[in-house]
Amino acid sequence: MEEKYIKHRYDPIIPSKNEWPVVKLARERREFVKRVADLAEARVLGLTGKNPDILKEELETTLYREKLRIKQNPWAVDPKDENSFWDEVKSSLLQINTDSSIDKNQRFKAYQEVIHRITSRYAEEIASNFKASHYKFTRRMVTYGFARLLNAARVKGIKSIFSNQYTLQDKIQITGQTDQIRDLATKGTIVMVPTHFSNLDSVLIGWIISVLGMPPFIYGAGLNLFNISIFAYFMNALGAYKVDRRKKNLMYLETLKTYSKEAIQFGCHSLFFPGGTRSRSGMIESRLKLGLLSTAIEAQRANFQNGLNDVSGKVFIVPVTINYHFVLEAPILIQEHLSITGQERYYKENDEFSNSYKISKFLFKFFTKGSDISVSVGRAMDVLGNYVDADGHSLDKRGRKIDTRDYFISDGKVTVDQQREDEYTNMLGKRIVEEFHIINRVFSSHLVSFVAFELIRKKNDKLDIFDLIRLPVEDISIFYSEFKESCQLVLDRIFEMKAQGKIDAAPHLKRTMEEIIAHGIDNVGMYHAKRPIVKDKVGNIATEDMSLLYFYHNRLHGYGLEKLF
Repeated sequence: MEEKYIKHRYDPIIPSKNEWPVVKLARERREFVKRVADLAEARVLGLTGKNPDILKEELETTLYREKLRIKQNPWAVDPKDENSFWDEVKSSLLQINTDSSIDKNQRFKAYQEVIHRITSRYAEEIASNFKASHYKFTRRMVTYGFARLLNAARVKGIKSIFSNQYTLQDKIQITGQTDQIRDLATKGTIVMVPTHFSNLDSVLIGWIISVLGMPPFIYGAGLNLFNISIFAYFMNALGAYKVDRRKKNLMYLETLKTYSKEAIQFGCHSLFFPGGTRSRSGMIESRLKLGLLSTAIEAQRANFQNGLNDVSGKVFIVPVTINYHFVLEAPILIQEHLSITGQERYYKENDEFSNSYKISKFLFKFFTKGSDISVSVGRAMDVLGNYVDADGHSLDKRGRKIDTRDYFISDGKVTVDQQREDEYTNMLGKRIVEEFHIINRVFSSHLVSFVAFELIRKKNDKLDIFDLIRLPVEDISIFYSEFKESCQLVLDRIFEMKAQGKIDAAPHLKRTMEEIIAHGIDNVGMYHAKRPIVKDKVGNIATEDMSLLYFYHNRLHGYGLEKLF
């Protein structure tokens, strides 16, 4: 018998929208954007030691990269005046560099003025355009629309379209520390850090936050999502600020980090994907992008500097894993992963979400199939990776209370120490990865994919991963009896680890092994043209796409389960 999910009707923790931190921020948007631009400018000047020669080099590098981006990788969402703005920057730099009448100090001030223009532009571009009225409309529309699709799929007859028999919480199951995150959101500031597998994650997490009765979070969404009108509306309505991963220059990165830090300090609950982009391999992220993560630590230290030493100044880190049976973008993501040669390479965003029709078609197919999602909310931590109790107090490994402020003190006072904070960011990144693995929820699709790939690997143990991927699929066959036995072996180990608090497992894994295998094969890759796992004519296990099988197998990478084979 499978356990039932508890479907709470969560009341809003802040009923009045005028008291939502994001609404307060939206009211002060102009002043906030100006503050971000000024602080980002100051950060750039500090990092370059106010050296005119280094500033010149940074500005010329930025100009070159931006002109190259405009030419080689333009997006529909880019401002219309891109070319003219950077032409003006080019003219200004030319004038400064060729004017022999100005001294070193004047040259520095001239470069500073150009930097200010650039950080001001970036801050305006990044800033959220949150409107409470749009948010409420979007929330109603998403909930109503998805629920209608869900009932159309599961309730037969003409009444299905009006049925309320199934809710989104039948489809998207929320598990984990939901009460803790709600309580802490009334005390301090939450920074939610989810895994990232699909472009749907942003909308999904926005809906989860709403269901939990929390005020909207601000979060960094890839600018590419704003290319599509329907996603742009959702993103703006849900409080997203824009992250353009094409821009790698110092001025942009410092403006982006400043925006995040200042918003957290302002008291806005925040969300960002610490993996930086969708997992190309299908693995849970093991190496995080630490840039935005460091802003939570900076905000915490700044709160202590400003005398906010009680729980109201506390920043809480909440890991979240999103668990899908299948990922729409998997074929393209795994090909990108397999193309990596060890050097960082630039990805052009693919077009699986290139228009509203494709998104609508996918959503319809997704909701009218029986495949579920679960979202696991992890235990809250402080910015050093210590668990916190119900009152927000940090606890050491023995459960004793500790004061996070002590970690930011030198010579009796809270100080800025970049090297120290970099180390804390690394520590926090490792703790988040640990928590991702602990709250990861195993689905039948993950189990069958993992076992099938490992059995194929074992039978071809002389081949490396690339040769394995190239094996002719018509030659691949696993006896069903052997497959079933191996699935049971792995599942037994997963339940041992679950009892030790090292992993989680979906309730459907309590079915008989025959049912689990059938459920897994039916759900994994259900939307793909070539299926990762199929049963052949005689009932044995085969695949139509080895690279896809590898992608779904990778969800259980990192637990040492390979040693069972």
